[in-house]
Amino acid sequence: MKKLINSPDSVVTDALAGMQALHPELIHVDFENQIVVRADAPVRGKVGLVSGGGSGHEPMHGGFVGHGMLDAACPGAVFTSPVPDQMLAATRAVDGGAGVLHIVKNYTGDVLNFEMAAELAAAEGIEIVSVVTNDDVAVQDSLYTAGRRGVGVTVLLEKIVGGLAETGAPLNQVADLARRVNAQGRSMGMALTSCTVPAAGKPTFDLPDDEMEIGIGIHGEPGRRRVKLAPASEITEMLANPIIEDLGLKGGERVLAFVNGMGGTPLIELYVVANELTKILKGRSITIARSLIGNYITSLEMAGCSITLVRLDDELIRYWDAPVRTPALRWGM
Repeated sequence: MKKLINSPDSVVTDALAGMQALHPELIHVDFENQIVVRADAPVRGKVGLVSGGGSGHEPMHGGFVGHGMLDAACPGAVFTSPVPDQMLAATRAVDGGAGVLHIVKNYTGDVLNFEMAAELAAAEGIEIVSVVTNDDVAVQDSLYTAGRRGVGVTVLLEKIVGGLAETGAPLNQVADLARRVNAQGRSMGMALTSCTVPAAGKPTFDLPDDEMEIGIGIHGEPGRRRVKLAPASEITEMLANPIIEDLGLKGGERVLAFVNGMGGTPLIELYVVANELTKILKGRSITIARSLIGNYITSLEMAGCSITLVRLDDELIRYWDAPVRTPALRWGM
């Protein structure tokens, strides 16, 4: 195992210390509770947005804390859910009196622990609403979930809902928008290689040099099928077509197209995929109204990519375009 770490035991804490050192104007890291909090939190009269999950998917979620996105993030150990105490501490830290929205990816540990934290926070008088993301069309159930996994839509939802929350909108309106983004988005990913969890010291799974996994999960969970390597054009079709069909996209509609790297794929290859995706959508008379490309929800150093499409309307575009200033996403400020 070759990694730029000091030790497997300290990798998350060391990374959080690096984030705080480079972005003190944006975030504060509470090392006692192991949470990342917006520097000016709590913002009075604003709905607080909290998300979290296992580390190893950077920049999600800590990199999305700041103006226009999350108010706090709870990083667990690598590929391991954070604990309820972290989530409760984050909820307290961002409660500005307007309630708190928990954005939860549909992984069993995340769902159960956020539910427990919400109950504890409610007992303290904090109004809590939880929205679960479940956008992965690859598999219905997996090693980590009951139902579909929460993946790429989570990033886009955090940005769009964050834009609305900055306006001072009430909790029920913010939660409704989060549910709408989740309902209008679908994702699917693939892997060319495995990844190595630092504590394990060896690849999560074996993938022969001439094969790829279609429908992989962000923790290395199996996908729909394992097939022989193929050109980017064919791979993009394997990912995009199930998304389009599941979402029921029709000609004349607009989408937010997100081409995401799994951590080990260079940007030149992601743009090749983006070009193929553009051809597919154009062939169906679907317009890419907004886009995002890069490593935003990763699986350590896994080589591969995922595609996410969200059906857009004027409201979603308005809040996607709204100013954002976080370690990983910044525009309009």
